[in-house]
Amino acid sequence: MSASFQEVQVSGLVKMYGPTRALSGLTASFQAGQITAVEGPNGSGKSTLLSLLSLLSRPTRGEIRFGRWDPFKRRSLRRTIGVLAHAAMLYPDLSGLENLALTARLYGLPEVERRVTEVSQRFDLGRFAQRAVRTYSRGQLQRVALARAVLHRPQLLLLDEPSTGLDRGSTDRLVRAVAAERDRGAIVVLVTHDAELSDRLADVRLALSRGRVASSERGDPERSESRA
Repeated sequence: MSASFQEVQVSGLVKMYGPTRALSGLTASFQAGQITAVEGPNGSGKSTLLSLLSLLSRPTRGEIRFGRWDPFKRRSLRRTIGVLAHAAMLYPDLSGLENLALTARLYGLPEVERRVTEVSQRFDLGRFAQRAVRTYSRGQLQRVALARAVLHRPQLLLLDEPSTGLDRGSTDRLVRAVAAERDRGAIVVLVTHDAELSDRLADVRLALSRGRVASSERGDPERSESRA
């Protein structure tokens, strides 16, 4: 059984890739019911931070805590994470619906068909979800990938440049979906270069520079997407 947590804390994170220092003692916290936009230039450590939060890699030094737990020691916490990577990471010869059903089974979710139907309707996947993923547009790929990321109702949702290549309508749909996850109580970490997306969604804006936190500020409540 997975542990529940309301905060993710990172303390003194250092990450080395050979002689290259990607993170240099980064400390930050991420709260439930809050979207944190992580911003900064290329090479500032954004993607490295997301990789560590997703538990795909370990820090060279420093600590990550999901609530009071060390997620590297409590393996069940991996099931609490949803990830939307820059690449869709879907099986290209399966349909969107088949990708979702496979994910549901891997997570051991009950009533797989019902859960897939619910999330398909939520993201308005329509008939294209019955086609092979390799035939999709960028917007269609992103819709299915986001549906997969939230299928198991994660406590921690990680998004890597989710608006890249999307038209206005697809971006609007993305904003509504991410805001709904925040309102559900998820901890949302959004890595982006898209200032407009941050304006619409961020409760907190965390700027990185050279592997450290350069600044942290509250989002603009007049511009951020309204809570439902």
